[in-house]
Amino acid sequence: MTPQHRNLALLLFLSVSPILHSHLFTHAASTSPPVTLSRILMDDFDDDYDDENHKTLTPVKIPVLTRDVKPCKLDPCSEDQEPCPQLHAKTGCLCPGLSGPDEPPHAPRIKGLLQVQEGDNRGKVEIQWCAPSSVVTGYRVVVEGRERDALEFGKALRQSFLGSLEAGTKVCVEAVNNAGHSMTSEFSCDRVSRPASSDDKLLVGVIGGGIVLLLLLIIAAVILWKHHMHKKAKRDSNDGLRNPSYSTEGNL
Repeated sequence: MTPQHRNLALLLFLSVSPILHSHLFTHAASTSPPVTLSRILMDDFDDDYDDENHKTLTPVKIPVLTRDVKPCKLDPCSEDQEPCPQLHAKTGCLCPGLSGPDEPPHAPRIKGLLQVQEGDNRGKVEIQWCAPSSVVTGYRVVVEGRERDALEFGKALRQSFLGSLEAGTKVCVEAVNNAGHSMTSEFSCDRVSRPASSDDKLLVGVIGGGIVLLLLLIIAAVILWKHHMHKKAKRDSNDGLRNPSYSTEGNL
């Protein structure tokens, strides 16, 4: 065989060999039996196991005690209440969360700031406030223009009288403990409002009475106008029936 024929045969073999290899691999894969894994059973190892030493573990049920826990009934705006720790010891209720004694308390909230109109304290300003969610040892009431003469009250109090103050005077309440005092806020300060005098009440009554009277006059005028229009329509109808020309035109 010449070198040219030998090279040509080699090229033909290289080109055909991948096809033969793929065909043989596919045929072998399709005709070979599937490989199965034998299952190992625990029964094969039970021969040497002693049944007498076998112990069965039974589950233990741990009882869980549940009860309805409610918050303690506390009104932060009421005075002389029983401390929450004592209520918790008696009833098992939950006390509200409080900031600790090592940090300044939160600001209290002013509930009312009004001038008294009757009784022995007439003319004085009564202030009422609500306690914050903090440990408090006392309260300070600061009046605008009298900051150096702030009034101090015990932690159980929620109201006091401030004497006579002009309308518009700013009053603030501060909570105090060993760490300091609370910062002022929009709900811990208020201004004294001008009370409604007897003249103001009389003026309001006069205005209200005048409005009611005006409405009654308008209603009466509407009723009279409707009555007048009804009578006029009836009179025009009767005049038309008595008119000869009306009857003649009707016959035509």
